[in-house]
Amino acid sequence: MRLFGSSGIRGTANEEVTPEFSLRVAMAVGTVVGGERVALGRDTRASGPMLADAAASGLVSVGCDVERLGALPTPAVQCYAEQEGVPAVVITASHNPPTDNGIKLVGPDGIEFPIERLERVEDVLAAEEFERVPWNETGDSRRIEGARRRYVEEVVDAVARERIAAADLTVALDPGHGAGALTSPDIFRALGCRVVTVNAQPEGTFPGRDPEPVPENLGDLRRLVRTTDADIGIAHDGDADRAVFVDEHGETITGDASLAALAAGALGPGDRTVSAVTVSQRLVDVAEHAEADLELTPVGSTRIISRIRDLQHEGISVPVAGEGNGGVLFPGYRLARDGAYTAARFLELVAERPASAVVDDVGGYYNRRTAVEYDGDTERETLLDAAATYANDSAGDLDVTDGYRLSFGDAWVLVRESGTEPKVRIYAEASEDDRAEQLATDVREALETATAKC
Repeated sequence: MRLFGSSGIRGTANEEVTPEFSLRVAMAVGTVVGGERVALGRDTRASGPMLADAAASGLVSVGCDVERLGALPTPAVQCYAEQEGVPAVVITASHNPPTDNGIKLVGPDGIEFPIERLERVEDVLAAEEFERVPWNETGDSRRIEGARRRYVEEVVDAVARERIAAADLTVALDPGHGAGALTSPDIFRALGCRVVTVNAQPEGTFPGRDPEPVPENLGDLRRLVRTTDADIGIAHDGDADRAVFVDEHGETITGDASLAALAAGALGPGDRTVSAVTVSQRLVDVAEHAEADLELTPVGSTRIISRIRDLQHEGISVPVAGEGNGGVLFPGYRLARDGAYTAARFLELVAERPASAVVDDVGGYYNRRTAVEYDGDTERETLLDAAATYANDSAGDLDVTDGYRLSFGDAWVLVRESGTEPKVRIYAEASEDDRAEQLATDVREALETATAKC
């Protein structure tokens, strides 16, 4: 896919993702869906209202009736889309920096557009084959109330509320000024938890921290957990389709560990789970212990969701899937990443024993993640050539499903181009911390040495 990449369109707001671009994408979407009702939501980014206004105009111009949901988590827009049976356009850049924005497309089943439909939108956009309607047949645009409440109720009803409430948990929540600030406090309070917050005011410039919930951005949350004696800390990205956790000691739980712990509670013999090539050995171990199968895909929720669709059509059970970035899917609930639902499922585990103990069972591995940024196509090609050379010269077993993954028995390292940002990402994991650090450093130095010669 030329535009939508691994997780939708993203770029610098008002430079790459402009109102004109948003309008044209929306016109292409409306043309493909055929003048239906279309829901329109956005996260809290400062550029969101501008781009949403443009998208609404584009949809109306091709005969669609636009149902404007305002600022909402992406999973809440997906909830509305499924309940109403309408497609949706979401203006969001998820975890990208505040300068960015983007567009994600959702079908009337509440699931991201399948790859073939995304490609049809791209074709219409490229050819400008928009089906504009006469002036007296343009669509209407109206504000919809109650979508937040419906989403909160859905999440609360879908988990073991009584078990969570009986545990009398204190939850420290950091929505990072994103869309989760509008719904997650209500969800966790409705589950019977005491909720304390930081960075919980919706704010489009994200003054408290960057939207990506990585350890270096979660210092406020770790301190909040320690000072309030919270049982668990929960952080979201900008559109709250992901959840990252901090244990009761104020230590960040890796997304790989939380995914593996959630999978351990959901998988059984004969099941299958799906993850990307960045998969941790933790999930490999969990699947083997549960006598379940693990299947790998290229990175990105779109690719994982597409594969799960295929498996479901074959009648294969996929109770849980996802990536180690906090993006977890429970297809029996909805084939979509949902940070609040994921967090509620993790609360079910914490209701039985401390968060640190929950992930101890899937421990024993150390991770390093880093990236090398590039500026322009020349640097990009230089980095990718350097990655190929490094991989081909290595003694590790090479997998090229998405990038270059080298397995060494006791460790692995992966280098691949980001699908959403101008970066080449490096992932390493090993049973020894020093080994993981060395693998990541070696690859990074090889890439940086190559770009220094440009």
